[in-house]
Amino acid sequence: MAKHDKTDIGISTILNPVPVVMVSAANMRGDHNICTVAWAGTVNSEPPVVSISLRKSRLTHDYVDETGEFVINLVNKQLAKSCDRCGVRSGRDEDKFKTCGLNPVPGKGLQYAVAIKEAPVSISCKVISVTELGSHDMYLAEIVGVTADSYLLDDNGRLCLDKAKLVAYNHGEYFLLGEKIGFFGYSLASEDVLKRRMG
Repeated sequence: MAKHDKTDIGISTILNPVPVVMVSAANMRGDHNICTVAWAGTVNSEPPVVSISLRKSRLTHDYVDETGEFVINLVNKQLAKSCDRCGVRSGRDEDKFKTCGLNPVPGKGLQYAVAIKEAPVSISCKVISVTELGSHDMYLAEIVGVTADSYLLDDNGRLCLDKAKLVAYNHGEYFLLGEKIGFFGYSLASEDVLKRRMG
């Protein structure tokens, strides 16, 4: 059994794991870019609102400021290397879509921002507000459209994200999501429900 003796490790951005996503955006001239973001999350359900935080120096920051739009593209195992490259290279120096062999497609419900065709799920967003926090600006944005690869839907049209083989970011390293250990409410579920859902 694990011991719970505590040690002070200092103050840092230690809330992990987090989703790693590829944020795609475009300017009004049609130039597009991809930025890797680990500071992203859901902040409201009705209306559906997400947040991302971008450094002011990022090209994507300029594009999102210009158009008020971006797309959050979820990352699977096949996109992991491209995701990493998009986090260490600047769109000012290379066309990341081209160098990563990815294809921009229109973001659903958006005028300017593009989605990544190869992403299993793409979430179109329109900015509601921007908060300057220090190293990053935080954008709150309403979700205005979502597209998913058809293989992720079951026969009833339910989205099965476990099929996507999504990647998480954990303190500087990428991990493939793995074993399902439960579901919302499983701590109170009957044996029949547990057997059906956990099979």
